Amino acid sequence: MVEHDVKNLGLAAEGRLKIEWAEQSMPVLRQVRERFAKEQPLKGLRLGACLHVTTETAVLMLTLKAGGAQVALCASNPLSTQDDTAAALVKEYDIPVYAHKGEDNATYYRHLEAVLKTRPQITMDDGADLISQLHGESNLGRDLVKGVIGGTEETTTGVIRLRAMEKEGVLAFPVIAVNDADTKHLFDNRYGTGQSTIDGLLRATNVLLAGKTLVVAGYGMCGRGVATRAKGMGAHVIVTEVEPMRALEAVMDGFSVMKMPDAAEVGDLFVTVTGNTSVIRKEHFTRMKDGAILANSGHFNVEIDLVALAQLATARRVVRPFVEEFQLAGGRRVFVLGEGRLINLAAAEGHPAAVMDMSFANQALSAEFMAKKAKTLERKVYVVPREIDLEIARLKLASMGVEIDDLTSDQESYLASWRHGT
Repeated sequence: MVEHDVKNLGLAAEGRLKIEWAEQSMPVLRQVRERFAKEQPLKGLRLGACLHVTTETAVLMLTLKAGGAQVALCASNPLSTQDDTAAALVKEYDIPVYAHKGEDNATYYRHLEAVLKTRPQITMDDGADLISQLHGESNLGRDLVKGVIGGTEETTTGVIRLRAMEKEGVLAFPVIAVNDADTKHLFDNRYGTGQSTIDGLLRATNVLLAGKTLVVAGYGMCGRGVATRAKGMGAHVIVTEVEPMRALEAVMDGFSVMKMPDAAEVGDLFVTVTGNTSVIRKEHFTRMKDGAILANSGHFNVEIDLVALAQLATARRVVRPFVEEFQLAGGRRVFVLGEGRLINLAAAEGHPAAVMDMSFANQALSAEFMAKKAKTLERKVYVVPREIDLEIARLKLASMGVEIDDLTSDQESYLASWRHGT
């Protein structure tokens, strides 16, 4: 059996059934896999992945393996691993996996190191942790980074980190920002995060959203998805923002927009989706009403200042799975969901397979692009090539039985020329 560190191999059969269930809703990735199996574009390449270990990720791993890659996988979040999926990848599909749900910080970094020790030539990140380790101060990172030809990154948070590395001139190899592909962020971030965040919030609390005031911090694509779905379930939605264009869009979309200190006083539920740190902090906790519920759906557990909240608390206890109560002076209670980590994966199953189909098709095709073009690329962050984006959209539409028009020759001529008048 391949090397691994998973919680329980006895869950493998159950995990395989769930992977097969997800695969049914991923027709684009299935088509990519069929071509990969024939053409072997990743043959002989070592690929290290740090992603959420879910059924959808399993389908991606099988696709990369079909393309000839030697794959190793670890978790990109301590609470996002589905243990049955991890077991199935090891026992049923011979893919090395280092992940189990609820792993502590030391184990998390040991698992990152286990993947890096496979000496990956291509990295595949969800939050840029593999790349950060490669660029760190450790002897292991300095030794291995020279062998990496390129990488891909799944999330907004990770792309922010990578662009900062590029700006400082420290990025050691080219990386494709999968998150910035239209077929990723316009769908995964908006529809996937929107639905799965509400799913995780409801599974953790079983609250009725109708009639509640829900505060969404951040109105990027993830925030739009959360706000839209909460509104559809009858919640009164308030948006907080720091970027004027997004705030204006939220107003024009019919949402109330205000500063967080003001929203803190009226909100029943809060969801952070900014990719930034300390979005909800001490001065906000002190203004919240009794029973306020806080959740995060950004990649890292830094958006809610849990250190400050713990310092304010006079008592704390876990009141149900994924719900911790913090009692403040005067008897007010604030509830934090999923330890402030990604609530859609901590308390639920993450994005539906149908939307991850496009996101992971971008990952697979970007890995293929990197394998072919890495030598021609600079040490920069690149957007997914437009032709890949459009091909994924075309395949998705075809799988849905949707047909679109073709331009006529006259229309093509009209669009290509400046000589046509009114």
